[in-house]
Amino acid sequence: MALNSADKRAIVSELAAIAATAHAAVAAEYRGLTVAELTELRKTAREAGVYLRVTKNTLARKAIEGTHFSCMHSGLVGPLILAFSVEDPSSAARVVRDFSKAHDRLVVRLVTVGGKLYGASEIERLSQLPDRPRALSLLMGVMKAPIEKLVRTLAEPHAKLVRTVAAVRDQKQAA
Repeated sequence: MALNSADKRAIVSELAAIAATAHAAVAAEYRGLTVAELTELRKTAREAGVYLRVTKNTLARKAIEGTHFSCMHSGLVGPLILAFSVEDPSSAARVVRDFSKAHDRLVVRLVTVGGKLYGASEIERLSQLPDRPRALSLLMGVMKAPIEKLVRTLAEPHAKLVRTVAAVRDQKQAA
């Protein structure tokens, strides 16, 4: 079914709004996937907070103009599904990587983060980035490590004194 100009404008504006706020994007070729497999991919993406869209490449090019995903412009060729990470930068890469491991017909073509275009091989590195809660916990661990070390250092002379007095007491009781 052909799209009229109003539908095309709506798609472009929706994609442009998502691209303006997204952290990362992955474009993958979906040729050969069944409708059931695409539905499964959409369900997985929705649960992970990833925006998935299959659209004409000309509409996608218009939508990403002026965003930090404009570097994808020349790579939008063939039947592609676009996955945008809305919540955390690695969520789209994780969803596409996990799904492509189970379904070899989904082939990653483009990976974009922060306005830079990366090769398809970089999806593995991007997917291994921690999500927001894990990144915050790692940061908190790094921030509290010096304080813990200071407290242990300040408490050690007292602990050593107590151990020495206890050793002297045990020695006197044994004699």
